[in-house]
Amino acid sequence: MLSNARTAYQIHNHERCINAALRLAREICQKNKVTLTPTKEQVLKLIWQSHRPIGAYQIQDQLAKIRHKAVAPPTVYRALKFLTKLGLVHKIPSLNSFIGCPFPNSPQSNLFLICEGCGNIAEASCSSVDLVLQKTCRDSNFNLNSKTIELLGLCFLCSESKTTPTSTEDSTAQ
Repeated sequence: MLSNARTAYQIHNHERCINAALRLAREICQKNKVTLTPTKEQVLKLIWQSHRPIGAYQIQDQLAKIRHKAVAPPTVYRALKFLTKLGLVHKIPSLNSFIGCPFPNSPQSNLFLICEGCGNIAEASCSSVDLVLQKTCRDSNFNLNSKTIELLGLCFLCSESKTTPTSTEDSTAQ
């Protein structure tokens, strides 16, 4: 089931995404008896401002602008570690960046559709992929600690906007 992946590619108000992420973060923190500090909340908000990956130094710069003072890298890294541990954000290893998680601690695979055109990332879950991974690990006697699958390509918006050459352009290229 990959239908939920389209959400990131649709033009929409990210305020709704931010509010939903904060509501979920507060619930998860309360359930785990941990505190969502103002810094961690600001970092989560910055991550959810778009569906594009954001790096720790970008977060640090934006946080410094919001606070009107310098922010030390460990402050950002502690917040990211906390949010990642709770399943509220994911690290995208190939991009060394972070993205918000729409369904924290889902038992499904972390499958990321990364658009090379606009830079948006959509997280999708696919139970059949997860089953294949589980079976492969079981058959290999391998204890899986984490999984991230990154798929690179073009989202449907970028695919639709991509123009095809006209017959005149084809003939000049030959």
